[in-house]
Amino acid sequence: MKAYTSLLFILAITTMTAQIDVITIQKEIDQTVWKPFQKAFETLDGDALNATYADQVLRVTPQGVDTQNAFKKKNAERFAENKKNGDTISLDFWFDSRKTNETTSYEVGFYRIGFIASGGDIQYSYGQFHIVLEKINGQWKITQDWDTATIAGKSITAGDFEKRKPMQF
Repeated sequence: MKAYTSLLFILAITTMTAQIDVITIQKEIDQTVWKPFQKAFETLDGDALNATYADQVLRVTPQGVDTQNAFKKKNAERFAENKKNGDTISLDFWFDSRKTNETTSYEVGFYRIGFIASGGDIQYSYGQFHIVLEKINGQWKITQDWDTATIAGKSITAGDFEKRKPMQF
């Protein structure tokens, strides 16, 4: 019985240590990827946004699959056009699920993008993302990026987004 109790204690400590390591890794990802990602959107900095991605990325949107990193050029062009027009963007998001180990993290969540045209009108778009991050040469980078504005044929709405509070960095 004493050996059984000791084994349970060791398993509990091991599990808690592993959980703490995952939380530490996720906090590192938050600071080195997600905070700069959000700031890049909100400052319309295409180069900074693209820096959160790996050299080679699988990007999937409702428009198709990009394995040639064409989205990176479009990021820079879109943000340059937004700046030229005097537009601003806000980005909020939260995680529904995060599965993380020492080298890879699979993260699912919901986002809200606020697009504010130079005239002051604001339009929101909502969606869900599935992101794979990998630690490459000591740095976390996005290697797969998939997002959609619908789930099971139903548009994602403000009501879906408002189920949780957005991340704060």
